[in-house]
Amino acid sequence: MANVKITPFKKVLIANRGEIALRVIRTLKEMGIASVAVYSEADRSSLHVRMADEAVCIGAARSADSYLNIDALVTAAKMTGADAVHPGYGFLSENADFAEAVTKAGMTFIGPTAAAIRLLGVKSKAREIAIKGGVAITPGSNGIVGKNYREVARKIGFPIMIKATLGGGGKGMRACMQEKDLDRMLKTAQAEAKANFGDERVYFEKLVLNPRHIEVQVAADNYGNAVAFAERDCSMQRRHQKLLEESPSPFVTPTVRKKLQQAAIKLVKAAKYRGVGTVEFLMAPNKEFYFMEVNTRLQVEHPVTEAVCGQDLVRMQIEIAEGQPLHITQAQAGAVRCHAIEHRINAEDSERNFIPCPGTVEEWIPSGGLGIRLDSHMYIGYTIPTYYDSLIAKLIVTADNREALLARSRRALGEFVVGGVKTTIPFHQKILNNADFVTGKADTGLIERMLSAEKKQHESQK
Repeated sequence: MANVKITPFKKVLIANRGEIALRVIRTLKEMGIASVAVYSEADRSSLHVRMADEAVCIGAARSADSYLNIDALVTAAKMTGADAVHPGYGFLSENADFAEAVTKAGMTFIGPTAAAIRLLGVKSKAREIAIKGGVAITPGSNGIVGKNYREVARKIGFPIMIKATLGGGGKGMRACMQEKDLDRMLKTAQAEAKANFGDERVYFEKLVLNPRHIEVQVAADNYGNAVAFAERDCSMQRRHQKLLEESPSPFVTPTVRKKLQQAAIKLVKAAKYRGVGTVEFLMAPNKEFYFMEVNTRLQVEHPVTEAVCGQDLVRMQIEIAEGQPLHITQAQAGAVRCHAIEHRINAEDSERNFIPCPGTVEEWIPSGGLGIRLDSHMYIGYTIPTYYDSLIAKLIVTADNREALLARSRRALGEFVVGGVKTTIPFHQKILNNADFVTGKADTGLIERMLSAEKKQHESQK
């Protein structure tokens, strides 16, 4: 291939912590690339620190003083002689200023360009790209709303979803069912967006009732090649936070799958995207789907896709960043080899409104056997810090068909023992016994309906 410049990395710094840092370190070891871990004072005993070839303390426990400190991260990378920086997910993974700072320091950012992050990170701009690329979007404001917000909302038609222009994770999002609630909901969304992302701007979308949250993993190289993998169904959510992801979706037919993949490829090509990313869609009950946003990073749930396609997505990220062309075809990427579920195990008490439960892990008996993968940085004696996300493990289960998958997941969750802290394992067991989930009828409101039914049952027993 003409004009191909491949620069293999010798050392990579992982600008993250915990499970995802450990995940990246493992692939680096397999590729023969040295790894540099960074850690806050609260993470001194974390497993990713032990597993890396080198480790550097970058600051105090608070994220703002460590994992969000661009200067400290870039200094650590330069000090250790790293060729590249892998951002993981969360923290600075979708921060264009960080990507730019890494590049200006003479290193490679393992991800899209700062320009692409800026372009797709502003969701209203991403919608414009989708329109130009011929990808269906939900009716909406097609840009940031201003003083004429009431007129815009009426034109779209209620119910609408108010969304922060920057950010994610359900922050700065409010469903507005009626016009009389618009002012209140708008102010609340703007205040939350300002507090979390430093930007109060919002846009409107038509609220699709009883939708599925379907996302498509993509990979694109520097030479115009792009592939899309089998979809992930991320409908099992609580307050816009995913609890469980499944691939392939029990709701998506092969014909619809092909359309989803084609739409995702159109969009990343229109954006001149490079690297691994995710295109997210809302799917209506009639299987019509609408573009939502692009995540310009590795997703928490990427192992589900790895299980189904048989590829190492972290390795793919690194190879693209080195300048290598994609080594797989769309037929290989889009094939469904098996069925897979990822259970996000959080240190939370699902009986008490999912409050975080940091503490010391006193017992740790992970699941095992055929079709089981566990991504975790836990061990007996490890103290879960209070400062960060409550995710402690990802249990990825695979099987030849969905019925066998659910049976294996029940078995795996049943043998998974964590002592010393409360976890969401019991709630995952409830999901696997929910009739709507078992029959493939889940939508984004199912978990809230489950919790509401539980609450009513408890009240009736008082």
